[in-house]
Amino acid sequence: MRQNDISWDHYRTFLAVLETGSLSAAARSLGLTQPTAGRHIEALEDAFGGRLFLRGPQGLLPTEKAASMRGHAQTMAAMSASLARIASGDMESIRGTVRISVSEIMAVEVLPPILTDLQELHPDLQIELSASDSVEDLLQQEADIAIRMVRPSQSALISRRIGRIPLGFHAHRRYLEKHGTPAHITDLSAHRLIGFDRQLAYIRDILKSRQDLATLQFAFRTDSNLVQLAAIRAGLGIGMCQNAIAAREPDLFEVLPGSLDLSLETFVVMHESLRSTPRHKASFDALVKGLHDHMSGTPRHRETKSHRDR
Repeated sequence: MRQNDISWDHYRTFLAVLETGSLSAAARSLGLTQPTAGRHIEALEDAFGGRLFLRGPQGLLPTEKAASMRGHAQTMAAMSASLARIASGDMESIRGTVRISVSEIMAVEVLPPILTDLQELHPDLQIELSASDSVEDLLQQEADIAIRMVRPSQSALISRRIGRIPLGFHAHRRYLEKHGTPAHITDLSAHRLIGFDRQLAYIRDILKSRQDLATLQFAFRTDSNLVQLAAIRAGLGIGMCQNAIAAREPDLFEVLPGSLDLSLETFVVMHESLRSTPRHKASFDALVKGLHDHMSGTPRHRETKSHRDR
């Protein structure tokens, strides 16, 4: 079989084998039989003149040729999904599918009520929510709309600046009653701190402007903002989170109010080609309004003895 004769179904099977590590698991995920999945891989190997997978103790392992094909196949998958979303709606009514890309913490803690209101208002609208801290490419149409913490630079994208979402040090009432409240940022060294495991891009930006934070020692580390928030809620220690999220919970308090002085600049972003599509415009506008409302939350401060006064 020639490369030009390979159908998208073959590449879809190829990606499924890459993700699952076996023909049987890939076949189940796609609703195929295992022999059919095997024939798809054999056809690709024949067309590209080499083995794509080798059998190892942990399953099928991709060869260098397969690894070099991964990015192109993923681009094809994104385009196929985008075409399906376009075909799901029309240009006159708010119906069909919209894919939104957002960080995990925003997906779990901020967007559910915004999307509830949106779908109550437009019941024929279907939402695909991609919750990941990796940035999906709007130019490659991996998503229709994204919420970003960095200003978009591509000219083909339109964006609405939401503003800066402030961050603060927060702790649960149980922790503060047991360990006291720090009176100064230097007092944090005597407390159990919750922090990051890896220096992601936005963390490096934070540390550039706040060298005093670079010396903090964390007793609990994780690269997941969701896990950090869960640890704060459990009373494990003092950690950073959005002030607006903490303000919703009666037992979470900001400590050292104003001392962190950090914020996340936030944008809602969409490809300019989608601006005239009713479902995309309605979703974009709903996200802008909902995030503005979210930012209006204000934290409460905990008035307790500091650990030095205990």
